[in-house]
Amino acid sequence: MAALTAIAVPQTVSVGMGQITVGGPPTRLGAVLGSCLGVALYHRRLRLGALSHVVLPDSSGREAPPGKFADTAIPHMVEILSRQGASTGGLVAKIAGGACMFGATGPMQIGLANAEAVRRELKTLRIPILAEDIGGTKGRRIIFDCESGTLTVEIAGCRPKVL
Repeated sequence: MAALTAIAVPQTVSVGMGQITVGGPPTRLGAVLGSCLGVALYHRRLRLGALSHVVLPDSSGREAPPGKFADTAIPHMVEILSRQGASTGGLVAKIAGGACMFGATGPMQIGLANAEAVRRELKTLRIPILAEDIGGTKGRRIIFDCESGTLTVEIAGCRPKVL
């Protein structure tokens, strides 16, 4: 009788609004985004990643889970990854989302404000953004592969993009 071989099947873990999830191979982290921003941090050597589903740009001192705001999510992600052995100097970022879901003009441009806040936080922490897919008027589904570091972006009616 032949021996059975175990195969690691990638599991996709859903990351909800305001959440941060960390994973390694073969885990994939997914989120559905409108004006929210998906921030994927990845350490290539360790093949360790984290995905945050950022809802708003600035906490302004409000109490909430750290993943909800750009100014608290990114430092918290770095802290979690650091506890796993990932140095900040080895981290890279990919970001997606930030759609204008409430019209192209006016006060409800949360998506663009989220993108600006995320870029600012990453710059402050000296984490390079390798790729991004930001803006537009349609929501996205993203899948972050913790083994390869790729971020797949799907928009209805468009071909998937691999960042």
